[in-house]
Amino acid sequence: MTQKITPGTAALLTLAPLLWAGNAVVGRLVHELVPPITLNFLRWALAFALLLPLAHGVLRAGSPLWPHWRRYALLGLLGVGLYNALQYLALQTSSPLNVTLVGSSMPLWMLVLGALFFGVAVTRRQLLGAALSMAGVLCVLSHGQWSALLALRLVPGDLFMLLATLSWSLYSWLLVRTVGPAGVRGDWAAFLMAQMVFGLGWSGLMAGGEWALGAHHIAWGWPLALALAYIAVGPAIVAYRCWGMGVQRVGPAVAGFFANLTPLFAALLSAAFLGELPHAYHAVAFALIVGGIVVSSRR
Repeated sequence: MTQKITPGTAALLTLAPLLWAGNAVVGRLVHELVPPITLNFLRWALAFALLLPLAHGVLRAGSPLWPHWRRYALLGLLGVGLYNALQYLALQTSSPLNVTLVGSSMPLWMLVLGALFFGVAVTRRQLLGAALSMAGVLCVLSHGQWSALLALRLVPGDLFMLLATLSWSLYSWLLVRTVGPAGVRGDWAAFLMAQMVFGLGWSGLMAGGEWALGAHHIAWGWPLALALAYIAVGPAIVAYRCWGMGVQRVGPAVAGFFANLTPLFAALLSAAFLGELPHAYHAVAFALIVGGIVVSSRR
């Protein structure tokens, strides 16, 4: 049962996209310093170490986690392993702004997956909100010239991000439908650790495959260390905590529209750190995206 959006819930669902936009910018900044899937593994290994003092009890032999390990292994695969690895792969050939804009198709996939697999009816307001948000995405991809859409060509990074968005949409629906044991579900640190321990295993296997293919050069130094510190604390622990609370309160379909704030923050951060200045059509696109949030979340 979803609740009305309160200022506190809106703040939670806004902070997560802000941190994830920073994750896209940082991922682009260090894409020549470390292979993408290895970056994902290092990120979650550090996050695991930071969270361990708060949630080590969930890993003990008699923990209520283990009878439900299959569900948490799937959450770890979708939300920790696949989504982040695919996003870092996308940033090898695409810009942070393009990556986050492709990710802005998330509300559409949230509605589609909810209707197909979880029996959730789609309302007219949600369809209108999704249409507004998608119009905002297309506005940026076309640089404000709609005729340019006919000549639009996606780079491999855009396709990787589309797969990442599908993974995250399914993760969010499973997140809100996961009841699980009270000893895990009722403790945010334990709940995140339950996903992270499996996700770390998945990401480790993927990183091993990357190394086996020869992509194993890591340029250790302060830039990479600072980047790892940020993506492990902010986009991993804090953002996942905020997103999980927000999804529980308003449901995946409404929360998905807040994810469309990520391109707005990515544009601002890219301008500050990468010199990629936003244009007038970005303002139009962001107005459409925010309009989609407002329309879809009204009662």
